[in-house]
Amino acid sequence: MITSLLVANRGEIARRVFRTARDLGITTVAVHSDADAGAPHVREADAAVRLPGNTPAETYLRADLLVRAALEAGADAVHPGYGFLSENAGFARAVLDAGLTWVGPPVEAIERMGSKIESKRLMAAAGVPVLTAAEDTAELTDADLPLLVKASAGGGGRGMRVVRRVEDLPAELAAARSEAASAFGDPTVFVEPYLETGHHIEVQVMADRHGVVWAVGERECSIQRRHQKVVEEAPSPLVERTAGMRERLFDAARKAAGAIGYEGAGTVEFLADDSGRFYFLEMNTRLQVEHPVTECVTGLDLVALQLSVAEGTPLPAEPPAATGHAIEVRLYAEDPALDWRPQSGTLHRFEVPGVTAEFAVTGERGLRLDSGVEPGSVVGVHYDPMLAKVIAWAPERTAAARALAGALAKARVHGVRTNRDLLVRVLRHPAFLAGDTDTAFFDKHGLDALAAPLADEDAEALSALAAALADAEANRAAARVLGRIPAGWRNVVSQPQVKSYTGAAEHEVRYRVDRGGLVADGVEGVRLVSAAPDAVELEVAGVRRRFEVATAGTGAWVDSALGPVALTAVDRFPDPADQVAAGSLLAPMPGTVVRVAVAAGEAVAAGQPLLWLEAMKMEHRIDAPTDGVVAELPVAAGDQVDVGRVLAVVTSSADQEGS
Repeated sequence: MITSLLVANRGEIARRVFRTARDLGITTVAVHSDADAGAPHVREADAAVRLPGNTPAETYLRADLLVRAALEAGADAVHPGYGFLSENAGFARAVLDAGLTWVGPPVEAIERMGSKIESKRLMAAAGVPVLTAAEDTAELTDADLPLLVKASAGGGGRGMRVVRRVEDLPAELAAARSEAASAFGDPTVFVEPYLETGHHIEVQVMADRHGVVWAVGERECSIQRRHQKVVEEAPSPLVERTAGMRERLFDAARKAAGAIGYEGAGTVEFLADDSGRFYFLEMNTRLQVEHPVTECVTGLDLVALQLSVAEGTPLPAEPPAATGHAIEVRLYAEDPALDWRPQSGTLHRFEVPGVTAEFAVTGERGLRLDSGVEPGSVVGVHYDPMLAKVIAWAPERTAAARALAGALAKARVHGVRTNRDLLVRVLRHPAFLAGDTDTAFFDKHGLDALAAPLADEDAEALSALAAALADAEANRAAARVLGRIPAGWRNVVSQPQVKSYTGAAEHEVRYRVDRGGLVADGVEGVRLVSAAPDAVELEVAGVRRRFEVATAGTGAWVDSALGPVALTAVDRFPDPADQVAAGSLLAPMPGTVVRVAVAAGEAVAAGQPLLWLEAMKMEHRIDAPTDGVVAELPVAAGDQVDVGRVLAVVTSSADQEGS
């Protein structure tokens, strides 16, 4: 019997496993890097062990430190979570060799599926349809395009690259190897044919050591960015409308698990076309990030089943039938409009209305939140920028989508830019509601339109006015003298108050308050109902609206039914020292320069890679913005840079000709 469990992971993953362990009366042990010392998962555990350092390579990817932590804390079992070393056979073996219970599949099963190259050969022999990987990349030609480079030892889109020109293959292989080594500790990659469109369908399996293998249900995870899942749901709309597909999928998944003597929770992933034909992609020998949708439609606690199987308890002959529909979205700190660029910073406020459960399933419908952050959490550069998974479940699909979109639209998420607006637009899109989802969803329906703010230009302008009025009220409340004078009051009423903000657009708010009330330049028919430092009510064209305002530093976040708006107050007297030279390329986030492809003085073309910055377990390419010359290159490989640091200065050809 397991009495004390160490979770070799962090964030919402650790919190998810801890929740079940507490329910079962099992003592919990957390591990943490220095950056995570104050994280919620550390505080919630019964005991915590420090892993010195910050990067995954120094901490969560150190099998020796994790095993030592379990022994020092008196744990008798280790749960790997998902990600990091969860599919690392060496780690599983080290846990077992230390006399601890491994809450996962047999080492041999991990090894056989750990290499995606070998696993494809094994599945083909077991009668599961597969896409054939290229044996020799040197022999690939234009006829083989497009190609997909994938990490052999991991997933989540890391170490994955689409190649559309053969001459790009060597560079993309190098980038994929570097990213895979950083994320999984294994640089091995392989190349297979890339299907431009398809459906990502996966089957949750659960098996015990007594020969029972469940195909618990399928999930569709077709809406992806950078080959990482963004929206997941159960059941799959494609499978629901394709006769006989579920039976064939489940049969293939059971064959895959049976071929390797599998035990515990796992996921068999397939790529399917519109007709229902499918091909084996990989088997993840662990619990998946998207497992909550399966829990919501089956009522199962998959972590509890993992622990039960690890203790040797037999499974019932059949799993419960799935009912209803569940949809999960991954809320990331990222900017979809800027190539999904990860964001870092302090999360000042984080509230999702209507949550009925955290890390658990209750009732026939509800809203579940699985998150590793809280107000005050710092979104750093060392780990994945996912803030939370938000899951809605209901008797039917449209109801789940509506509830999830509504909760996200009303959520208060302040401090970092997120993909929240995109998620809401996807959930409300006619194609999504019709179940027309595939891996080309963003290409088909236009990323620019889907990533557009929920608040339109007029709504943002009203929000900026509300922010300015709230700021004036805050100043008035803090005033030591003349605090009772109305905000914005002047002897010469013709002169307006002026405050500038940047959001999706630039806003110069000009207003005055006189005996007749509020007069705002550029906004007709607006009446001030009330104003306080944290809320402003405006009546616009006869419609009364409330704007909630929160501030931190120069940031202002305005939430209303018109859509959430993030603003930055413009300094009226900027410091000249903060100005940078024209053509400067600034670090979009803190990170490490991993490669530099050019030298100072070198001529470059627009779009040419200059260097690569690693942050949040991904590599981000910095390209030349125009044809020109690298006038300055103040960084080198290995340099740590902060956000806003000048990485390079490119003088354009036009500027050179005019000089």
